[in-house]
Amino acid sequence: MITDTRRRGPRPATRPTTPHQQLDQTAPARLQEELWLRMAALPGVRTGRSGISLPDTRALHLTAASGPADAYLIGAEFAHLHGARDGSLHLSLPEAGVRQAIERGWAEPHPAVAMGLVPPTIVMVYGPRDDEELEVVWGLVQDSHAFATGSLRSGSGGSGPRP
Repeated sequence: MITDTRRRGPRPATRPTTPHQQLDQTAPARLQEELWLRMAALPGVRTGRSGISLPDTRALHLTAASGPADAYLIGAEFAHLHGARDGSLHLSLPEAGVRQAIERGWAEPHPAVAMGLVPPTIVMVYGPRDDEELEVVWGLVQDSHAFATGSLRSGSGGSGPRP
């Protein structure tokens, strides 16, 4: 299970088309940077530009992609953090993890999923608004990393924190 915690309040407004962005409830810059520092320190990752997002997006690419094909956004990129005016992320999770993250209010499907252009494992995770939310979002990133490295199967629910 990804988390037992439900996200408080309404979901943020998002752009229903590409570029898929979070439009309000933006994560504070301090939390975005803390999240990025954690993301960049994950084992076996290379940081760089995203292969599919806006230029100010910072991405994580595995140095040795070993997970299933649906664990990646493009190439070996499994997650990216949008620019400062947004603070949300796109990442891939096992399908059970996708359902749990959406049901608990932490994520929504990428619009390209409904068009059949990307696998249903790709979601937008909303930017964290406070330190407690940072821990939940960080757990989702860790689950995405585990999925991409092949240590978390597609049907698994994940193992993120339960603050």
